[in-house]
Amino acid sequence: MKKLFYLAIIGLGLSQKLPAQNENAMAKQCNIHKDGIAINGYDPVAYFSANKAIKGKKEIQCLFNGLTYQFANPQNRETFKSNPSKFQPQYGGWCAYAMGTNGSKVDVDPETFKILDGKLYLFYNKFFNNTLESWNKDEIKLKEKADDNWKKYVH
Repeated sequence: MKKLFYLAIIGLGLSQKLPAQNENAMAKQCNIHKDGIAINGYDPVAYFSANKAIKGKKEIQCLFNGLTYQFANPQNRETFKSNPSKFQPQYGGWCAYAMGTNGSKVDVDPETFKILDGKLYLFYNKFFNNTLESWNKDEIKLKEKADDNWKKYVH
């Protein structure tokens, strides 16, 4: 009887650790700054509420799925907490165009973005190469391929 009790306790402990392990696995696939900050410190809610990229503040942040997000104000942080998955960038914050063309993880310029069907997409934009422009030329096909390619990273 004691063995059954201990097995039940161990099983309960393991089942409670699985979500955290899944969160960490997901976080490892995401584009995070060297200090562990998502979207290079830009406020994920501001993309939707202000339709522009606004840098968050170090003193206003929130941890979700192993990622730290920063916010321009406490209201945006609370909005994020109410529905975090709504505000997280697609494809782990990697360039949507690169994910759509060949499934590669390419860094982004957080100020080059698009809101499409209520979701945030980020793009590479350096050295005269604004991938948002290329994305817009074949968005439907690229989005479909990017969705499929991203599944390879998050089983």
